[in-house]
Amino acid sequence: MVQAVLLLAIATLLAQASHSSFASARPLPAQQAGSAEPLSPGSTTYTEEQSRRNFERVRRLVVPGDPLKSPLLINPLAGEAGGSHWHGGGKHWQSQDNPEWQTLAAWVRGGSVAAAAPASSAAKTPALSFEFFKTRVQPILVSPRTGNARCTACHSRGGGNAYLEPLSPGSTTYTEEQSRRNFERVQRLVVPGDPLKSPLLLNPLDEEAGGSHWHGGGKHWRSQNDPEWQTLAAWVRGS
Repeated sequence: MVQAVLLLAIATLLAQASHSSFASARPLPAQQAGSAEPLSPGSTTYTEEQSRRNFERVRRLVVPGDPLKSPLLINPLAGEAGGSHWHGGGKHWQSQDNPEWQTLAAWVRGGSVAAAAPASSAAKTPALSFEFFKTRVQPILVSPRTGNARCTACHSRGGGNAYLEPLSPGSTTYTEEQSRRNFERVQRLVVPGDPLKSPLLLNPLDEEAGGSHWHGGGKHWRSQNDPEWQTLAAWVRGS
């Protein structure tokens, strides 16, 4: 019964994002990502079939059991409240106490998302290797980008989108201490064991290759077969 109420509440939020004048100024993240069905002309609610399609799409934006690793909840949440810096549509929730955010969080913490998730999601969470990060992942984050800025250009300048240390003047590599701090921050952008739920890999990946629509710095990888993307994925999987 509780799960049914939560799913109904979420369907209502998505429907509001599709028809209300309030939501037209700030669509919900699922609608922005193309994950929510458009409402039928003149309708204010979803059909059962539309709701099931929404469910299948929207659950790709959540990590069952962990609202604060779920793009659906952290991207539209203010950075000061624990959200990410991504979300071109602005920040919808200034606090985790917001009733909408709490509704979504209750759904993510419950069993209704996990029940439909692949059985492999219950596997043991792999550990992330600091050495692999330092020697293979971190160099990707400082490498030049053709047509785009390197990661450090935008993500080491402070503010809500900073997850890398600024390089010391004249240096092209990080010290051991800086690398440790980078490792601690970058971990918050990945879901161990699941590259395709990790903002670090999803946001700079082309949408046609399975990436998200977020990332103001452009798309670095056109395919999941890109060697850089494969290196990051191997780290997230626990190599």
